Amino acid sequence: MRPEKFCLLAGAMCAAALSVAAATAMPEARQSTPTPLVRYLGTIKSIKGDTLVLNTDEGGEVTAVVVKGARMLRVEPGETNLSHAVPLDLTDLETGDRIRIRGRNAPDGKSVYALEVIAIKHLDIAAKQERERADWQKRGIGGLVKSVDAAAKTVTLTVGAIGAARTVTIHTTAGTLLRRYAPGSVQFDEAKAAPLDEIRPGDQLRARGERSGDGADFMAEEIVSGTFRNIAGTITSVDAVAGRIEVMDVLTGKTATVNISAKSQLRKLPPEMAMMLAARLRNASAGNAAGSTQGGGPATQQAGGRGGPGGAAGGPPRGGRGDFQQLVNRLPQAKLSDFAKGEAVLLVGTGSAISGEVTAITILGGVEPLLRAGPRGSQSFTLSPWTIGGNTGQGEESP
Repeated sequence: MRPEKFCLLAGAMCAAALSVAAATAMPEARQSTPTPLVRYLGTIKSIKGDTLVLNTDEGGEVTAVVVKGARMLRVEPGETNLSHAVPLDLTDLETGDRIRIRGRNAPDGKSVYALEVIAIKHLDIAAKQERERADWQKRGIGGLVKSVDAAAKTVTLTVGAIGAARTVTIHTTAGTLLRRYAPGSVQFDEAKAAPLDEIRPGDQLRARGERSGDGADFMAEEIVSGTFRNIAGTITSVDAVAGRIEVMDVLTGKTATVNISAKSQLRKLPPEMAMMLAARLRNASAGNAAGSTQGGGPATQQAGGRGGPGGAAGGPPRGGRGDFQQLVNRLPQAKLSDFAKGEAVLLVGTGSAISGEVTAITILGGVEPLLRAGPRGSQSFTLSPWTIGGNTGQGEESP
């Protein structure tokens, strides 16, 4: 055979062999296609070497193994993109840090190979919350919603004060951040974006922004609102397993089912403190009665027994509700097992008066002396729903 023909034949055979090999390999290539990327967002529960256990925001836990060469970045709280992110080492991560991981599920389905980790340090979160808390205290206002004018983008707020109550017009703009507690939510940070027309008369509202010189108007940069229930009553049953209590409301005579979540705050007044507050309540009631006889009594109590963040009118002296909320915030956390049938409680929660179900934000026990001093007078000691921090000490709590 001539050399040139041999070369042509050999070339054709090689090409055919390659075609067969490629065709045979196609199904195998399809089978080895990488698994889709998955994402998880949550808080670091534990760290061991390159393995992280994450409490996810959806509930449950995820074990993530950070692969070698994974992209790792640190961002500041509130950042919406990665343009200002800085590199992060695995050893910089700590329990309590917020992270978002992106990666692929392991073949056994029990863990995730993390190809990317975006972290927000828990100390940065705490510092941001402290700054926001201070700003809410300095530039915040709160009270009960009297009316809403969606067309004019305004809300009329009744702001309570000891011996007086005033109305303030809250103005909003296209740039005002509007958020609202969802039913069953118990934390300020869980409030979701909501339009102005979802706010209803009787809601509690907190705004941050700038007051006018005369205090009659307020230009809001941020508003948080919600429908809350303040209840003073007696526990009729406790179900520690289900995390639920039944409370007979002394003002309405109706029983409310109160659900206790992991984020609910449970506290109890020491007996001597409860007696002191009851004495202040009785003295305030006596003073108000005398003032009314002389035509100089306080403004009407807030309707329905729902104390707004600005405090209820006719509250106790020496600082009013602001002082009371500070006192409650400083009490140690209690357990549901510390509460018993027949015990008097004050509580604030989210929920509907129609359904009778409430998810507790705060429950305060040991308040029998307050209710004995006067059930309606106990409205002066209603609890604040705003859970992010303390208060101004001037009767207006921060959220």
